Amino acid sequence: MNKTVNPKDLTSDDDVGPLYAARKKVYPQSVQGTFRRIKWGLMAFCLGVYYFLPFVRWNRGLGAPSQAVLIDLPNSRFYFFFIELWPQEVYYFTGLLIVAAVALFLMNSVGGRIWCGYLCPQTVWTDLFYAVERLIEGDRRERMKKDASTDPMKLERISEIVLKHSIWLLIAWWTGGAWVLYFNDAPTLVKELVTFQAPMIAYVWIGILTATTYVLAGYMREQVCTYMCPWPRIQAALTDEWALNVTYRYDRGEKRTSVKKAAELRALGEQVGDCVDCYQCVAVCPTGIDIRNGPQLECIQCGLCIDACDNVMAKIGRQKRLIGYDNDINIQRRQEGKAPIYRIVRPRTIAYSAIIAAVGGIMIYVLATRTLLDINVLHDRNPVAIKLSDGSIRNAYTARLLNKSGHDRVIAIDIDGPANATIHVVGADSVTPDRPMIVIPRDSTSELRLLVTAPAESNPEKSIPVHFHVTDIGLGEAASTTDNFVAP
Repeated sequence: MNKTVNPKDLTSDDDVGPLYAARKKVYPQSVQGTFRRIKWGLMAFCLGVYYFLPFVRWNRGLGAPSQAVLIDLPNSRFYFFFIELWPQEVYYFTGLLIVAAVALFLMNSVGGRIWCGYLCPQTVWTDLFYAVERLIEGDRRERMKKDASTDPMKLERISEIVLKHSIWLLIAWWTGGAWVLYFNDAPTLVKELVTFQAPMIAYVWIGILTATTYVLAGYMREQVCTYMCPWPRIQAALTDEWALNVTYRYDRGEKRTSVKKAAELRALGEQVGDCVDCYQCVAVCPTGIDIRNGPQLECIQCGLCIDACDNVMAKIGRQKRLIGYDNDINIQRRQEGKAPIYRIVRPRTIAYSAIIAAVGGIMIYVLATRTLLDINVLHDRNPVAIKLSDGSIRNAYTARLLNKSGHDRVIAIDIDGPANATIHVVGADSVTPDRPMIVIPRDSTSELRLLVTAPAESNPEKSIPVHFHVTDIGLGEAASTTDNFVAP
């Protein structure tokens, strides 16, 4: 027989404790090695590009902006060296987003979270902030000792803290300042910012980005990767058993023991591993995890634990790469006495590479063959057609002509539709009335009012297509579009 239970009487050990574990401050130790050098190199490259790219010049001709990379919001243009994109070409950005996403998938299928460990902005700026912290306050042991000290802060300690946060704020401020330079001429905007003549929106965005960089890279650090970033959760569904991740090779490392104890056990014929339980892999980890516990959400796979372990192995005369980029398949094969297999090229990576190549190829082809002249036509809706006193039929259109080149153009307008139809441009003078020729200013959009008239003897009985053609008289470049000529 069932008995009713009062929920208040139910107790469980699992219910005890907070729902959210308080953050334990991580004190990563400095380390030297292959992956640390790679990270230094990539950090210098990424920060150098971000901070100094706005100051690179590119000559586009008289009157055109000379900044190599510029997002010109007032004029709705995006400049990237020799490439100039208009709002009508937003599909290029769609293609770039597709390529970026699939490239991230490809990196994940080859080397796990190598984006997180080497190229993610959060990782790059956090690395820089850590470098400043070590330079001023010392390495891991010194920082831990200073934070744990119960003595009143001395002048030296106060000066260290003030200097550290001042440099952090300076880096954060320049990060925000560099971002707004991509939206205006960099030297001009720098001068306006210094003299307090820049637009208020520039100061607002610099303040927002300064605050976020300072907080995320200076305080939140590994919590951004663990709690805020969705990629650790997404990438687990996109990986497979062949992806190379930072892995502790437990087949070689276990069982763990000290160097001295290992020698004694080996003398007795017992099996021991190469891991000496020195915890150097934990000490250098920027998220504070123990890689020997297996795959973990917090691991950004930066490879610093590999460098730390290699250094220890070199000192005690043992083979390096006790921790390395590997997978469980190879660990199992080594346990079975087989040679490891690395399958970088496999259906998944081939598919990702093919998508990147296809989308990239299409974008390059469209960009290389695109015309710098374009026309769009919109038919009047009210009235759609007018019958004149002589029996002829007139349709009105609004045409928008785009001249994307850096010089003025003389454009001829032709139509192909009703027999013997004529075209007239309202409010524009033309040397040849039967074939209007209009001057279109450089790098601009011109809106014209077009009247297409079909004579009475060739009036269409129903709606028929009408093709509008525009041709650059000097260069021969052409563009066309199609609409309908409507009978009343």
